Amino acid sequence: MISMKEIFTGIFLIDEKIATENLMKGFRPFNDELIEHNKKQYRSFDPTRSKLAAAIVKKIKIVPLEKGQKILYLGAAQGYTVSHVASIIGDKGIIYAIEFSDRPFRELLLLSEKFKNIVPILADARKPEQYNWIEKTDIVYCDIAQPDQTEIAIRNCKIFLKEKGYLFLSIKTRSIDVTRDSKEIAKEEINKLKDFEIVDWKMLDPFEEGHAFVIAQFHKSR
Repeated sequence: MISMKEIFTGIFLIDEKIATENLMKGFRPFNDELIEHNKKQYRSFDPTRSKLAAAIVKKIKIVPLEKGQKILYLGAAQGYTVSHVASIIGDKGIIYAIEFSDRPFRELLLLSEKFKNIVPILADARKPEQYNWIEKTDIVYCDIAQPDQTEIAIRNCKIFLKEKGYLFLSIKTRSIDVTRDSKEIAKEEINKLKDFEIVDWKMLDPFEEGHAFVIAQFHKSR
């Protein structure tokens, strides 16, 4: 018998595997494992391919995703995590998926033909004026391997994130300094989030070596 429980909104633990509901039965955009249960289908959410999934396995306290949310996703790549988040927020939600590199963007475009709530945008997250037409969002998700990744996230939050919205920040410490301790670098980056309340954060080893994942709530008045 399959063991299943919903651990966060739209995120399930099925026989010790993280999964999201597959809203397009049989569709496996990343050769995902498909799990059938109670007349529904779920896609496995691999912690070795997604920092969000890794943070969940590492028992991060909350994942404030909800149906109908609007999300700005910086560093969407081919869209692996984007596709799972799209399933969680549903048809009434929307993800503005920013990607700078041409090759992964082409794959993201193909994905958006299936997921109608993904809006792919070829742009540089350092230059939010390139996509300043988008609306205010409930979440800014930043997964960019750059030395100034935290500053990029903050700049975008100040423009696009609603008051009391959430920042999901993936910190790749080796993009900042390969010679120093990863946890210390992560703490220094977190200390830059002056306008945020840190909800929780986790180092992602062994799933993503040298990475941290932070969830923080935005408070402009702080």
